Amino acid sequence: MGLSIVLASASPRRKQLLAEAGYKFTVRPADIDESAISSEGIEPCEYAKRLALAKAKNVAAEFPDRIVIGADTVIDFEGEIIGKPRNAKEAEKITRKLFSRRHKVITAVAIVQLNRGIEIVSSDTTTIYPKKMTDEQIAKHIKGGSWRGKSGAYGIQETGDEFVEKIDGSLTNVMGLPMELLQQMLTQFAEAAGLNCRDWAK
Repeated sequence: MGLSIVLASASPRRKQLLAEAGYKFTVRPADIDESAISSEGIEPCEYAKRLALAKAKNVAAEFPDRIVIGADTVIDFEGEIIGKPRNAKEAEKITRKLFSRRHKVITAVAIVQLNRGIEIVSSDTTTIYPKKMTDEQIAKHIKGGSWRGKSGAYGIQETGDEFVEKIDGSLTNVMGLPMELLQQMLTQFAEAAGLNCRDWAK
């Protein structure tokens, strides 16, 4: 019998990555106010961890006997935390900033199972080396709307890859769910819960 996983995210990219890796899971997006979680005075990776854990715990309250995976992606631009743009004007401002120099993509992952009292939180970081975009390219990117709902106003698996020179680190991390890290965390969870890794619903 496979262990039952719930993905606490509405992200189609995270859903795709989990499915492609062979996991069987259900999706229940978390319902939290991210703006209520302050980023003031903490490192970007710690902020991402707080959000990922808050999302996982929010959904775990409804499914205490199931394994809930929460995730959050932020951009670290020289220590400044950059999240999702609220409108086109903000998306353009973020795009001009990020595609002017190197920045980091941080995705935090939280695994929670309430009835076992297990919480595991970690994060991965990938460095992005962008190509400088022209005004025309920026205008086309903003008009295309692919920036909506994405930290840093771009998705590397969509239009973002043509504006990236290279990356240093995990590609799936940039896509929103670092699969290498997730596998390590699921193994850690199984050990903590006294379960056999072969029980994963794959």
